Amino acid sequence: MHIPALPGLLQNTKTDWAYKTVPQKKACMALKDQKSAWPRGKVLGGSSSINYMHYIRGSRHDFDGWAKEGCQGWSYKDVLPYFIKSEDIQVPSLKNSDYHGVGGPLTVSDGASTSLVDGVYRRGMEELGYQAVDCNGESQTGFCFCQETVKSGERWSTAKAFLRPAMNRPNLHVSTNSYVTKILIENKKAVGISFIRDNVKHVVKAKKEVIISGGAVNSPQLLMLSGIGPKEHLSSMKIPLVADLPVGNNLEDHLMIMMVFMDNSSAAFNPSTWSFLQYQLFRSGPFSKVHLEGDAFLQDDARAPPYLQFTFYSIQVPPFMLDPMAEMVNLDPKIAKGTYDFYKRISEEVGGSFFVENILLHPKSRGTIRLQSTDPFDQPLIDPNYLDHPDDIKDLLKGINATLRLANTTAFRAVGASPSDPYEEYFPPCNSLSFPSDEYWICRIRHYTYHFDHPTSTCRMGNNDDVTAVVDPQLRVKGVKNLRVVDASVMRHVTSGNTNAPTIMIAEKAADLIREIDSVKDVRNKVEHL
Repeated sequence: MHIPALPGLLQNTKTDWAYKTVPQKKACMALKDQKSAWPRGKVLGGSSSINYMHYIRGSRHDFDGWAKEGCQGWSYKDVLPYFIKSEDIQVPSLKNSDYHGVGGPLTVSDGASTSLVDGVYRRGMEELGYQAVDCNGESQTGFCFCQETVKSGERWSTAKAFLRPAMNRPNLHVSTNSYVTKILIENKKAVGISFIRDNVKHVVKAKKEVIISGGAVNSPQLLMLSGIGPKEHLSSMKIPLVADLPVGNNLEDHLMIMMVFMDNSSAAFNPSTWSFLQYQLFRSGPFSKVHLEGDAFLQDDARAPPYLQFTFYSIQVPPFMLDPMAEMVNLDPKIAKGTYDFYKRISEEVGGSFFVENILLHPKSRGTIRLQSTDPFDQPLIDPNYLDHPDDIKDLLKGINATLRLANTTAFRAVGASPSDPYEEYFPPCNSLSFPSDEYWICRIRHYTYHFDHPTSTCRMGNNDDVTAVVDPQLRVKGVKNLRVVDASVMRHVTSGNTNAPTIMIAEKAADLIREIDSVKDVRNKVEHL
């Protein structure tokens, strides 16, 4: 779990909830049963213990948009101090930046690991007119070198950063292998929870508040099991209604289409016995990096968040890794053999490759979480409703065309990459269509667009008059006393980029809201001008 280079191998293990969506009607057509795999962390630290350790805060326009929609106290100026408070930036060029913090519990380090990041990715984006920036600084738009939550060559999850150092506190008790089944509510007031451990039911009573932090899937599931959710749905499940709220609605998630490019320099990470031994002995070398080396954020309107993220993944795919990768995305087994042959040919004829991930940051399609039954151990029904809105296809096509322009730059062509590379990939039935036509790419988007592990907004935040909101700006569940939700499910909208950093920010701010203190007053005064 601690090896930065191998997060994908944690999926479908005992540390993963290993969810699957319901069959998608307009997407995931090349996946088994048209179901997308949805990994979620089933371990201390949650998904920060199985994710790809990418540290992206989001755009200032994201948070200002939350505030404009009624989430008072959540503007960029409001939340920036909490990002800074938790951070211990270890990137030398950023240590003196007013946008970053030093000495916090969350280590953020430099993710650069190969010559590709500067010689190909940065130079290529520069040829397209995008300058290098700090994506967690003044402006997100442009190219940025990756920042990752890795410390001394190991994953630095929230469990390691925040929980482990607090384990000896007398007011903290952690119960592992425990499954919460219900929030106990009396007279519209949360008074405790019940949970199962070793097949025995336990009850814990709350002196003050009950705080739910199950994430964008488990939090709405638990609320609905406890009678808090859409009246019609709970009635169909014969669950007594406590509060009629839009729990499980407004599900947002990032979508990704991956494109492979040839690399005759073979610079990308290729696992070897020696590099693994180097890591085991010294916690250094290629296995000590994630290899998501860089990002680029594309923006149409300077007053709005970026619509697309490129993530540059410097990793080669040895044929022996293809089976776990196919299982990771739930790829239809009928397609796996052709995919294997494609990557085997690259390995033998070209020598190397790397990936550019096109990530749709603000999809207009909305999904739902619903109960499958009243049994808390039954997985919920997850329907992200991918690609339901036609604008999502249009925005992905814009990103794909930008990627093809990038592949035609001098920097990319210098390592043997070209705009025709993606057409060489094995993607039936799309390979029979004309390349690079919109028809080809729409086929590929419908069949081979994958989740990006960033579900949010299923218990979204809003003001008291907002009928789409589950919690208020203090993260209190509307209509139920002494109950809060603190996780990615409360996000008004999904942020521009990976969601681990903003989720940690939400937790930092929630700690102040719960205790009714201002722990970042000094930081706020320091960054007031930003």
